[in-house]
Amino acid sequence: MKALVRTTLLVLMLGSSSAAIAATETISVGSKNFNENYVLAEIIAQLFEARGFEVDRRFGLGGTLICYEALKKGDIDLYVEYSGTLSQAILKLSGQPSKAVLNQLLAAEHLQLLDDFGFNNTYAIVVREEDALARDLNSIGDLAGVDDLPMKFSHEFLERQDGWPGLAQSYGLQQQVTGIEHGLAYQAISDGAVGVTDAYSTDGELVRYKLRILQDDLKYFPEYFAAPLVSRDLPVAALNVLAELANTITNEQMQALNAQVVFGGKNFAQVASGFLASRKLAAVSEHSSHSIWPNLIRNTLRHLQLTGIALGLAIVFGLALSLFVYRFEKTANGVIYFCGLLQTIPSIALLALMIPLFGIGMLPAVVALFLYSLLPILRNAITALREIEPTLIRVAVALGLSQKERLRYVLVPLALPQIFAGVRTAAVISIGTATLAAFIGAGGLGDPIVVGLALGDVEMILQGAIPAAILAIVTEMFFGLLQNKLSGRR
Repeated sequence: MKALVRTTLLVLMLGSSSAAIAATETISVGSKNFNENYVLAEIIAQLFEARGFEVDRRFGLGGTLICYEALKKGDIDLYVEYSGTLSQAILKLSGQPSKAVLNQLLAAEHLQLLDDFGFNNTYAIVVREEDALARDLNSIGDLAGVDDLPMKFSHEFLERQDGWPGLAQSYGLQQQVTGIEHGLAYQAISDGAVGVTDAYSTDGELVRYKLRILQDDLKYFPEYFAAPLVSRDLPVAALNVLAELANTITNEQMQALNAQVVFGGKNFAQVASGFLASRKLAAVSEHSSHSIWPNLIRNTLRHLQLTGIALGLAIVFGLALSLFVYRFEKTANGVIYFCGLLQTIPSIALLALMIPLFGIGMLPAVVALFLYSLLPILRNAITALREIEPTLIRVAVALGLSQKERLRYVLVPLALPQIFAGVRTAAVISIGTATLAAFIGAGGLGDPIVVGLALGDVEMILQGAIPAAILAIVTEMFFGLLQNKLSGRR
């Protein structure tokens, strides 16, 4: 009897210890930057919180490869991936490999694909119902002879192995196509600006905008079952939580959840909370409340932090380098040319290139913003120092001023107006570019813009765009006043 009591106490102690561990464990949940992935990520996050875990939300990452790289590097612990995307776009496989085959290949990256949610969100090619009726469009192959419907597809679809290149080859489509942000495509096709676009079969917009899904007669698109893609370091307790979500959502139910966000006036947290409550997996979450101001303050502070650190580093490094190289023409020209090359790299591409080096989050964003800020600071400073009247320099030398004294009392004061012009330009560029940092999980005022694009919500986009514009104007005015004060103007 005593042995039984001791065993029971030991089991209870171990159970309470496990609960304490779960309560302090932090799980980093990522998501891609479209509506459905936000919803599923929020469902996972709230279920973790209901089971005693702390959750770090890294939502709105800019596409499949950014999420996958972040998972491989350990910057996130999991995100929701689709079986077809995993096999075709990431692992570059043909056909429809089984989950066992996928996990065998993923093991090399220390990753694992768990059981799916139960629905198949396949790619679809859609047109307006009125256009389909007017041109007798029923299958994708019927588009081969159509040249009066503008075709615009999401940027990722245009590049994927299971996207436009293979689709065009399979169906003999030779039309010229261009890219569009997925979240904007539905409004564009509804307005008639787009005639044909790609969609996800569980999108709520399909019913709202009366779009026809063209039949995939050749079975080109593979199955896209949504499932958590996780690090193999994820605790067993966390895996058990995710197992509760297996086979809980049908195609129709996922479409309804998406529609609640897009057209029902609910945010992701409210939809996720309602779903978990309906399945009796968790009570209604406190995250279901929604207020603009806390998010606006948090995003603005993070935006200021990103741009402030990057700009400060660029000012210090850029001015120091300018003072060192301006006397050596070839070296100075080489430095300016190199910084100019950095400016030619698209912002989102530069941010993505930072991920293999620094992961996701604040660090890669600061590094990218720092690199973008260098050119205007360096070019203006070097140009200003070179254009100082040589006679003034000779007078300074004749007065016996040392090199440091000439810099301090003659060169820098004379070059100051142009130097400040470069800093002001760099500050405005940095504030604007920092909105893209949301795509790599750095936060800031880009967050509502990314979410707004996913939902086609202009009001939410403006919640990021307007404060960013105001910040740029205030920053420009601040540096102008500072320049006037330092130069003795009133």
